[in-house]
Amino acid sequence: MKGVAREQLLDLTAYERIRPEFLERTIALKRPRRISVGDRLTFIFENRDTVLFQIQEMLRAERQVKEEKIQDEIAVYNELVPGADELSATLMIEIPEQKQIRSELDRLIGIDEHVILDVGGEAVRATFDPKQFESDRISAVQYVRFPLGSALARKFREPELPAALRVEHPNYRHSTPLTGESRRSLLADLCSD
Repeated sequence: MKGVAREQLLDLTAYERIRPEFLERTIALKRPRRISVGDRLTFIFENRDTVLFQIQEMLRAERQVKEEKIQDEIAVYNELVPGADELSATLMIEIPEQKQIRSELDRLIGIDEHVILDVGGEAVRATFDPKQFESDRISAVQYVRFPLGSALARKFREPELPAALRVEHPNYRHSTPLTGESRRSLLADLCSD
């Protein structure tokens, strides 16, 4: 999948005019792409459209008009766009109790070795962005990729084959099937350029 190109971005004034519709469309797009695994982990699967929205919103929030800064935002967020035969997601570790954030995150150290996508009896381990990771600490937001490769991507495209997101960390074991609208939305990512 190609990343967001500079010419796809609107200037601040033009974006403000279309923002309500764009926001509504993006919320609808993200709904089936938001997949919870247990009560603590939520994966939001990214594609060019979700990344375009994030870039536009960041430029809006920062009131950014300098070309160099715009190019920087494009470069940073395009890292979230999945490559060929790949899915990518923002993983959010959700801990509602403020006092427990650090202890809960510490319990999940090593999670980068335990996030798996199962497809038709085969599995692929997620790769985590190394720039976000330290061996003794993790942050509550992680960027992950599932490098399916062509054979597993073909299997994912077969709706009769089961698929699931699974976490097998010693302190957190949960699995969520990928079905219905969620599966169809992710399938579209594997079928796009």
